[in-house]
Amino acid sequence: MLFLGLDTSNYTTSTALYQSGDNIVLQNKRLLAVKDGSLGLRQSEAVFSHVKQLSELLEGLMQQAPGPVSGVGVSVRPRDAAGSYMPCFLVGETVARSIAAVNRLTVTAVSHQRGHIAAALYSAGQLPLVGKPFVAFHLSGGTTECLFVKPDKELIFSVELVAQSLDLKAGQAVDRVGGMLGLSFPAGRALEALALASQRQYKVKPTFKGADCSLSGIENRCRKMLSDGEAPCDIARFCLDSIYAALAGMTEWVKKFYGELPVVYSGGVMSNRIIREQITRHYGGYFADPQFSSDNAAGAAILACIAQTGGIDS
Repeated sequence: MLFLGLDTSNYTTSTALYQSGDNIVLQNKRLLAVKDGSLGLRQSEAVFSHVKQLSELLEGLMQQAPGPVSGVGVSVRPRDAAGSYMPCFLVGETVARSIAAVNRLTVTAVSHQRGHIAAALYSAGQLPLVGKPFVAFHLSGGTTECLFVKPDKELIFSVELVAQSLDLKAGQAVDRVGGMLGLSFPAGRALEALALASQRQYKVKPTFKGADCSLSGIENRCRKMLSDGEAPCDIARFCLDSIYAALAGMTEWVKKFYGELPVVYSGGVMSNRIIREQITRHYGGYFADPQFSSDNAAGAAILACIAQTGGIDS
């Protein structure tokens, strides 16, 4: 069976197909265009960009489809939390419900966050974890959270917030530091490439309040490093080492509190090799490939399959 996924986030227009029998994902996605020097798009701009891009991406995706679509999954909100809302997700939801109505298909509505987690599980070869408790980190431009995940009859799995950044989010830190260094938005790949040219490795003491971290100091310290004339590659490295230090502290807390529960890392920030390699070396865990760490619609398609068929091997 073949399931269509749509996700229209504040960064990327994403489409995907999940073929359940062969456990194969096909993707077609594109970043939203952002003006040089800008740190993102207003919601009205994101909505307009999605409207322009989505039909073209869908046409390209469906040319690869091995058969008819059996169901549709779509991200309709950022997170499964009260008041979580972004207009940009209305574009994907409207198109998904229109496709489903014309073809008499079922729509499974999910949060962007649960889609990220499902995509990470798929990429790591750990989809069976949807039926068990585990811990998930979600690090992106709008979120830096540690979540306790457990099976849920209605949602497939539900998430409970256990730790977070109290101010700046990891992806925001990356983009703001990238912006001050003259990098285009989103700055993740370029900042990583710059940091890899550094010969430094910083041991940063992160700021915590309980299990929650504070990341606002990263931007301030990097701005001072820039004004002091330090090399851009070293500033980039300090930024990423600081995010790693905070994530490591949260991971240590999780392991003490939740013991040997599996830990899954998701979200665009986790495609960064510097952060990922250090976490892997010291703590292990499950990670997605970069195409499934960044914004995608694969998770929505996979969750639609599970919700509508009762499993992942239909």
